[in-house]
Amino acid sequence: MFSIVSETITWGGKNLTIETGKIARQADGAVVVKYGDTTVICTCVWAKKIADDASFFPLTINYMEKFYAAGRIPGGFVKREGKPADREVLISRLIDRPIRPLFPDGFLNEVQVVCTTVSYDPECAPEIAALIGASAALSISGAPFLGPVAGCRVGYDKESGFLLNPTEPSELELTVAGTNEGILMVESEVNELSEDTMLDAVMFGFEQFQPVVEMIDNLKKRVGKPVPEVVPFEEKYADAMAKIEDISSGKIREALSITAKLERRDMLEQAKKNMLEDLVDEQEPVILDALFEKLVARIMRSSLISTRHRIDGRELEQIRPISCEIDVLPKVHGSALFTRGETQALVVTTLGSSLDEQILDNITGEARERFMLHYNFPPFSVGEIGRLGAPGRREIGHGKLAWRALSAVIPSKSDFPYTIRVVSDITESNGSSSMATVCGSSLSMMSAGVPLKSPVVGIAMGLVKEGDDYVVLSDIMGDEDHLGDMDFKVAGTANGITALQMDIKITSINREIIKTALQQAKEGRMHILGIMNSTIAQAKSELGETAPRVETVMIDKEKIRDLIGPGGKVIKELCEKTQAKIDIDDNGIVSIFSPDKQKMEEAVAAVKSICCPPDIGSVFEGTVTRITDFGAFVSIGNKEGLVHISNIADHRVKSVADVLKLGQTVKVKVIDVDDRNRIKLSMKGL
Repeated sequence: MFSIVSETITWGGKNLTIETGKIARQADGAVVVKYGDTTVICTCVWAKKIADDASFFPLTINYMEKFYAAGRIPGGFVKREGKPADREVLISRLIDRPIRPLFPDGFLNEVQVVCTTVSYDPECAPEIAALIGASAALSISGAPFLGPVAGCRVGYDKESGFLLNPTEPSELELTVAGTNEGILMVESEVNELSEDTMLDAVMFGFEQFQPVVEMIDNLKKRVGKPVPEVVPFEEKYADAMAKIEDISSGKIREALSITAKLERRDMLEQAKKNMLEDLVDEQEPVILDALFEKLVARIMRSSLISTRHRIDGRELEQIRPISCEIDVLPKVHGSALFTRGETQALVVTTLGSSLDEQILDNITGEARERFMLHYNFPPFSVGEIGRLGAPGRREIGHGKLAWRALSAVIPSKSDFPYTIRVVSDITESNGSSSMATVCGSSLSMMSAGVPLKSPVVGIAMGLVKEGDDYVVLSDIMGDEDHLGDMDFKVAGTANGITALQMDIKITSINREIIKTALQQAKEGRMHILGIMNSTIAQAKSELGETAPRVETVMIDKEKIRDLIGPGGKVIKELCEKTQAKIDIDDNGIVSIFSPDKQKMEEAVAAVKSICCPPDIGSVFEGTVTRITDFGAFVSIGNKEGLVHISNIADHRVKSVADVLKLGQTVKVKVIDVDDRNRIKLSMKGL
C-alpha cells in the first residue's frame, strides 16, 4: 500500500495540494502538485558523491509539458513532443534561478529536477505549480537545500490594485519568488509603471507566497529525509587556500587594477597558471582552480566595499561611454550598432507580411506572434573559441527578456500592419548584452520606420553585500556580474518600467536594496536615453527603400471566397502575377505587401476588380465576351459589364456586330452600378 502524505491550502481562491508517496517513489524526492486542475509531477534525484568537475555546482532543471495535459495532439509530422519549446526552456530557467542560490557553498554533487505538466487548467499557471513542486521535491529529498522557496504571479489593475495569480492580462505580468526571509528572483513584463508601483508589486508577491513556504516546510517536517552535513568549500581546503593567498594575492590585486577586460583576464590567467605550477603536486587542479576564483572574488568584493571604487575606475553610479549609430547596413530594412564600454550589439530589423508571423504551438493552444526578437551570442564576442549551433538556454532567455522590454511599445497591427523581426548579434561582450540588445533594438526599429510608442532603454545593476554593508552598482561589467551578488536588469521608457528581471546569488535581499537599485537604474536609464535620443528620438517617417510597402483594401466578407477562389486558385495566380504577398483576415481586410510600386498598384487593382464594385467614372481595358441585339458584354477583371448599343459610339449604331467582335479589346468607362451590382459601361468618347 502507498503511504501518501499531503498538504493542502486555499491560495488565491483555488485549492493548492502537494502530495508525495504515490508517484515516482524511486526518486530521492517526488511530489504531485495540484493547483486547481493543473497537475505537475516534480522529481529530484541527486548524486551522493561530488561531481568529477568540482569547479561548479551541476544543477539541471528540466520543465516539460505534455500536450495530452490540455487534450491536444502535437502538430507537425512526428506527432509527439520533441525538443523543448522556447516556453519550456524559459520556465526551466524561471525555476532554476531562485533555487540555485539555496545550495550551500561546498556542495558540488550533481542534482537533477524534472517537472512535468500532466494536466493543464488555463485558470492556474503550470509554471507556478512547477516552481512550488521543484522546491517541495528538493526539500524532502535529503539534499542540502536551504529552502523552501515559493513563488507567485502578480498582476495590476489601476482600480483593483494588485492581483494574485491573475487569469487575465493586465498592466503588469510579474513572477516573484523567494523564501520566508526575502526575495530571490523577479521577472516581469510591464506597461510603463513607476518604480514605486513595481517595488510595491514585488513586496505584495513576497507576502502572498508566504503561506506556500510554510506549507512546504510542514511537508518537509513530516517526510523529509536526513540531510548530510556540508563542509564549506574554503574550510575544507583551508590549507590550500592559505598557500594560494601567499602565492597569488599580490598578482590578483595588480590584475584587478587593470581597466581593460582582456588585459585583466590575461594577467589573472597567468597568475593562476603560476599558482597551479607551484601547487599541482599538493592538490587536484580543479580544486585549486575553484579556490583561486574564490580568492579573486574575495579581493574584488572587499576592495569595492572599502573604497567604493570599481575595477575599471568608475564611481558606483557611473555609466560606461556609449556610442549609438543607425543605418550601418545598406540593404536591410533597419539597423543599429549600440556600444557601451566593451559591450556591443549589432541589431537588424526586418519587416514582413502577416504571412511571416510565427506560429506557436503548445499546451495553451496555437497562437500567432507578429513581433519576434532573436538574440545571438557568438564565442568571438568574448575572445573565445566555441561551438556555433542552435541557441542555448541563455540566448533564448536573454532574447525573451529584450522582447518583454519592447513589446509594450510595439504599434498595433491596425496602426502598422507589418510582422517585425529583430535580430541582435552580440559582437563584443563585457556585461549586460541583453540590455544592449534592448537599446539597440529600439534604435534599429526606429531606423526601419517602426513607430514605437516610446524608445526603450535597458540597464543592468549589480550588488556586492558583506554583512550589513552593501553597494549597488550601475551598468555592471562582466566581472562584477560574475563575482557579485545580484544581476538586476531594468528596462523602460521615459514614462516608466517595461521589464524587470532579478537574479541573486545570496539567500535573499530586502526592500531597501530593491528600492535603491530601482532608483539608481532610473537615473542610469535617463542618461542612456539622452544619448540615444541625440542619434534618433522617434521613428523615421518613411520606410527604407528595400522595405516592403503595404496597402489595405476593405472588402465585403462575402467576397473573401471569390478572392481566394476554388482551392486557393485565384489568390495564388494573383500573387504569382504581381509578385506581391496578399493576406486576408476574417473581417475582410486585405493586406497587400510589395517592395515594387508598380506591382503593388497591379495587385491593388486586381483585388478591387475581383471584390469591389468599380468606381463610377473608372476606365478599363476589357474584352468583349458576348454580343447581343441590345449591346455587348465586356469583361473587366473578373466582372462583366454591359455596353448598351446606345453607348457603343457617338453615332447611331444599327447592329452591334457591325462594330464589335468577340474577343476584341476595347476601352470602357463605368457609368453606373445598380443595387444588384450590375455594371453599366460606355465606350463613348474613348
